[in-house]
Amino acid sequence: MKDEHAELVRLLWGPHPQPARGPRPKLDLGRIVRVAIGIADPEGLAEVSMQRVAARLGVTKMALYRYVPGKSELVALMVDAAIGPYPKAEGRTGGWRDRLEEWAHRLFEVFRRHPWALDAAVGPRIMGPGELSWMEYAVSALDGTGLSGAERMDAAALLVNHVRGIAHQAHAAGPSGAPETQLAVFLGDLMHVHGERFPALAEALASAARDAGQDQAWEFGLRRVLDGLAVLVDERTGRPDPGP
Repeated sequence: MKDEHAELVRLLWGPHPQPARGPRPKLDLGRIVRVAIGIADPEGLAEVSMQRVAARLGVTKMALYRYVPGKSELVALMVDAAIGPYPKAEGRTGGWRDRLEEWAHRLFEVFRRHPWALDAAVGPRIMGPGELSWMEYAVSALDGTGLSGAERMDAAALLVNHVRGIAHQAHAAGPSGAPETQLAVFLGDLMHVHGERFPALAEALASAARDAGQDQAWEFGLRRVLDGLAVLVDERTGRPDPGP
């Protein structure tokens, strides 16, 4: 691990040295991170600052720097605390498809509770044990499917991208959490006036309204991703996923 990442690795993975004697410290990493998450959840990541976290903790900003070098390291700690660890003891014990479906639903709920993590948990970066436990579970769910290690990791990434995309849309929709319904309203107004220019879209929108087929992107997309994986697994193993 490169030297510039050594401190972040220590913060995420430990060990975290404790004073051998004397009074118990007023602060610890866990408390600092919980306060920061308490700001980010209702207000967004942009509202998290070392100064504001310190104020909520009743200490000076300089006191925080004894525990966390800066905001970027704090955000990494927040992401790991908010996302993980994966509660695999409560997960399904069926076949790979059931396990990944449960995994995706749980990850969606994490992003629903902590929408700021959608922007924070992106790109190549050092991840902590909590977040990596989710990847571990997804990759291990595909053990015995005939998929290579790279394919199992790509399958997990594909599912994460679907979860993230729908979670982004739901967050952008606001309290209603119904992005497709809102989009249908906007498109409906436009198609009422300009539908002749977009006949396929106008017909599809009208059909969705008649069949109550809106707000299905989450389940529809998740099932199609899993269907595609099932085809590949069947090719490799010559048998379908046994399910629960």
